[in-house]
Amino acid sequence: MFDILKARHHQGFRTIGWPDSPAVVPDRLRGRPVLDEAACRMGCRACLDACPVEALTWEGALRMDLGRCLFCGRCAEACPTGALRFGNDFRLATRRREDLVAGRDGPRLAAALDAEMLRVFGRSLQFRQVSAGGCNGCEVDINVLTTVVFDLGRFGLKIVASPRHADGLIVTGPVTENMRLAVGKTFEGVPPPRLVVAVGACAISGGPFRGHPEQHDGVGGLLPVDLYVPGCPPHPLTILDGLLRLIGRLPPETPSR
Repeated sequence: MFDILKARHHQGFRTIGWPDSPAVVPDRLRGRPVLDEAACRMGCRACLDACPVEALTWEGALRMDLGRCLFCGRCAEACPTGALRFGNDFRLATRRREDLVAGRDGPRLAAALDAEMLRVFGRSLQFRQVSAGGCNGCEVDINVLTTVVFDLGRFGLKIVASPRHADGLIVTGPVTENMRLAVGKTFEGVPPPRLVVAVGACAISGGPFRGHPEQHDGVGGLLPVDLYVPGCPPHPLTILDGLLRLIGRLPPETPSR
């Protein structure tokens, strides 16, 4: 017993201080993309051709669909002028699908729910997580949020075992045909009003499986989505940042560092 207490004392306080203090994220994290329009060569398709999921388009300026992006970094590696790179900013979640199409200024960050929904969900919000054909990458990072490091519960947020106990769904995976009915029934099992959060490129757009006939290109075509959290998989802080913005716990431009 004394050895256990000694080890616990040695470990100290392990829960991160964010959002009350700056977040510390690894330098290798590929976060919000940085597009330098002045350095971009018009007509050069190196980054577009390198992208495996067609996340990049040219519309008079370079645009990146973060809902499709796998954050693999191939586009940045292929760019001959360094006009495209990935920064270290983990803030990526949005309320609308179209806001994930980012240019020079990055995505438009998620706004809070309306006043009535905040009255209902602002202090306590519980989710049933559904893996709809995911690879377990997004699922693992959602699970990490329940550990002592991130401590999801300190914000009144919780992952529950039954849709009857939930206020909404967190969906991962592209929603395979085999999981379509399960997703729908789980949604119907959540008492209204209810929320839907799409986590990861697969749940938003189908990810690398987009267009395959045995999946549904994400959950957006089946259920109304209230929050989109891009990434492959998204960093736990990206998920947590989006959820806190949804319930009005963060101001619109909280700095990430």
